Amino acid sequence: MKKKLIVIGSGFAGLSAATFMARAGWQVTVLEKHATPGGRARQLKEAGFVFDMGPSWYWMPDVFERYFASFGKKVSDYYSLSRLDPSYRIYWQNDHTDLPASLDSLRSIFENWEPGSSRKLDRFLSEAAFKYKAGMQKLVFKPGRSLLEFADWDLLKGLFRLDVLSSMQHHVRKYFQHPRIRQILEFPVLFLGALPENTPALYSLMNYADLVGGTWYPQGGIYSVVTGMHTLAEELGVGFRFNENVTGIAVSASSARRVITEQQEYEADVVIGGADYHFIENRLLPPSHRSYTEHWWQERLMAPSCLLYYIGLNKKLHNIRHHSLFFDTPFHQHAQQIYTTREWPSDPLFYVSATSVSDNTVAPPGCENLFFLVPVAAGLQGDDEHLRDRYFQRILQRFEQHTGQSIADAIICKRSFGCSDFVHDYNSFKGNAYGLANTLRQTAIWKPSCRSRKVKNLFYTGQLTVPGPGVPPSLISGEVVAREVLRYF
Repeated sequence: MKKKLIVIGSGFAGLSAATFMARAGWQVTVLEKHATPGGRARQLKEAGFVFDMGPSWYWMPDVFERYFASFGKKVSDYYSLSRLDPSYRIYWQNDHTDLPASLDSLRSIFENWEPGSSRKLDRFLSEAAFKYKAGMQKLVFKPGRSLLEFADWDLLKGLFRLDVLSSMQHHVRKYFQHPRIRQILEFPVLFLGALPENTPALYSLMNYADLVGGTWYPQGGIYSVVTGMHTLAEELGVGFRFNENVTGIAVSASSARRVITEQQEYEADVVIGGADYHFIENRLLPPSHRSYTEHWWQERLMAPSCLLYYIGLNKKLHNIRHHSLFFDTPFHQHAQQIYTTREWPSDPLFYVSATSVSDNTVAPPGCENLFFLVPVAAGLQGDDEHLRDRYFQRILQRFEQHTGQSIADAIICKRSFGCSDFVHDYNSFKGNAYGLANTLRQTAIWKPSCRSRKVKNLFYTGQLTVPGPGVPPSLISGEVVAREVLRYF
């Protein structure tokens, strides 16, 4: 008789955990409150437009390749992938820069801004490469339950090179003086959940992922990855129950015995929570079986939430890129308002994805598909339609100004998604979009444990536990938790 596993949630981490457990011979059932898999990476279809509702960047292709190879498969068995060149565009106050896929071309851009910086970039990326490779080999696949996990001689020898005690800001500024170079190298850590001055310099590994690993696009959008993982899971025998909202976990003798949904109950030998960690602890478990108090959760530093806009145009735009970052307003001011003062931004930076630039399947002929994202602090109040429209009008004006094209009169499809939607749709703690901030005190053993302290057969996966926020870490998180389950059961 196969052991029964229930996975709550079908986001990237839940799908990953389900596939690894099915490979190990378990009977796996995934419970999902929505009608389709994907969690925060769901897909929106409206008026002939197709939008990725959440993640839109495809970095660290080696992680995806490793994941599918674990099952004797290749990425190309499930979706088509191409590298974007340029990787993305950055709009400054009065001009813009396309970040090329070629390192030689990037060196030329940096050298033009700051003489001597091309040689410094090589040294900087050499260090980032060491951190990336050491991190992938020695850090991110750890369950983060004991410091003894990191008692590795090679890791200890390279500890100072990992820069865990230095800040990202200090590390970047040790090499570069030009403000544009600094912003390019510091921006990836903003989505890890803290200011560059509060983020360990270890995370310059993100610069290696960006500038060396490259920015890629799966045909059909990020949801093609979800579809591929869902298909793989079904090939492995995983069962899916969609439109099943989980309402409770029945615990007896310190073990989760049943998972209860609005429709029925499921017996379980083990439960993996791939939904929001805080929600599972505080809404699905009785108080006596919660590992963390509400006070403990309130003390956590959260990564950002965001305002999202899904926009369909009845015309094509010229000279735009697949990814565009708008750094045309004060960078540090917006970062402070996300992480320090925690207020609605007065003059926000924002990001635009135009997948229809690279993919003619995501918009009707002659139309454009635009995705706008404004990072905001988690836990803010006042997320209503009036506020959303006010922010949209402001970023729309700046988009039109920088691209030199009017789009307000060409909008035929518009949907928004904000903090309150993250709470309603994903039971997201404080409406966060990216999980916990990756500060030193919220890394590895200081993250919420991937195994419950009170319920011996309840485990967790996803962006609120190890290794952290992002799509590649979520794939890794599913594998890590599967290993932990198999270690004890």
